[in-house]
Amino acid sequence: MNKKEVNEIKRRFKKDACNFDKMVGCYVDANKEMVLTFKETFLNLEDEEFHKYLEIANKAMSGTIGNNLLELPFDPESEIEGSGHDLLMRLRESRLQDEKLLIEYYNRIIESYDYVGNFLILLYHDTYDIPVKTSDDLKLDESEEVYDYIICAICPVQLSKPGLGYREQENRIGARDRDWVVGPVDTAFTFPCFTERTTDLHACLAYTKNTKEPHVEFWENCIGCGTKKTSTQKKNAFDNMLNQVLGEETEDTIETKLDIQQNLSDFITVETERLGPEEPIILEAQDVANILTDSGLSDTKVEKVQANFENYFEEALPLAEEILDEKALKNNELRVEKNVLKERVVDLTKQLKEVSGVTADGKEADIVVKVSETKAADVTTAYVDGKKCLCVPIDPEDLLMLNGEQL
Repeated sequence: MNKKEVNEIKRRFKKDACNFDKMVGCYVDANKEMVLTFKETFLNLEDEEFHKYLEIANKAMSGTIGNNLLELPFDPESEIEGSGHDLLMRLRESRLQDEKLLIEYYNRIIESYDYVGNFLILLYHDTYDIPVKTSDDLKLDESEEVYDYIICAICPVQLSKPGLGYREQENRIGARDRDWVVGPVDTAFTFPCFTERTTDLHACLAYTKNTKEPHVEFWENCIGCGTKKTSTQKKNAFDNMLNQVLGEETEDTIETKLDIQQNLSDFITVETERLGPEEPIILEAQDVANILTDSGLSDTKVEKVQANFENYFEEALPLAEEILDEKALKNNELRVEKNVLKERVVDLTKQLKEVSGVTADGKEADIVVKVSETKAADVTTAYVDGKKCLCVPIDPEDLLMLNGEQL
């Protein structure tokens, strides 16, 4: 699913457009015990609850594609009876009405979701009459397909922070009563995918709040689909590869890493011009080697990074933009600006010395003469009336100035 397709579904998550027919849930304590299960007709919820639950559904499809949101495929050979895919298909077909099936799925989530503490499981069901669109994205009234899908969201539940508050019955300030509060979505998925504006039963769209350490165990053991690395994981892995060969962080290694990021950015610019703005730019091991070589790394270091790159990205190569560190690029821009300013200060200092006549040892000259480079070779000294004089040949068209005054 691309951003456009995700946004098309999310546009339904508003008060006047929402069409969830059913929402069910299960509250689980720290001992992995089901404390509460419930069913709600979504449109009958009180306003405040309606918007809070809608906010959770919206979050389950939020974030950056390829980082927070990952399209995870199912292995067709694993789509068998009793599998994660099979359970999702049955949940979808039952429209979350089968109590026994729901309990089975809650238990599957509880067993596979690695989390210490209380959490809330929510399942939503919706059907979307997909409107036909013309080539210029104009919607037509008729619908040819219904997208029937479920959303599963898992939210941590934690005790509210201790604090003071007004105790109305006692008319005094005292300790607030602490209660259990549902937090932001930690992990979620939408099944099936809405790929190319049609139902894709062989993939789900997973959401992770933590892009450094997503719940891979949940994807594999509960959903039963394949896994992918987030953009954050890819970027961190590449950074670790560089750290291994560059060694301890020093001013020189920081400069080298900034050069690498700048060269990677230049590579993306060139490839975008060559392939077009819509084409993804796949970063291959040889591209990495070329970028590192251009950044001044030795052949030995380049070969080591290249080997680690091939090993880590053996299953799927990353997009070049996933490895690009925007923060490093901004730091590099600041570095370039700083170096330009340094050079400018050196030039201005030199010019100031030339104008003021201050020597290298700090002495101020009594006579300062400035001539163009072409005339410098013609300047000589001679004795006139017994005094040593500086002789500067003057052509008729030359402009002369003495102490700032034109002669």
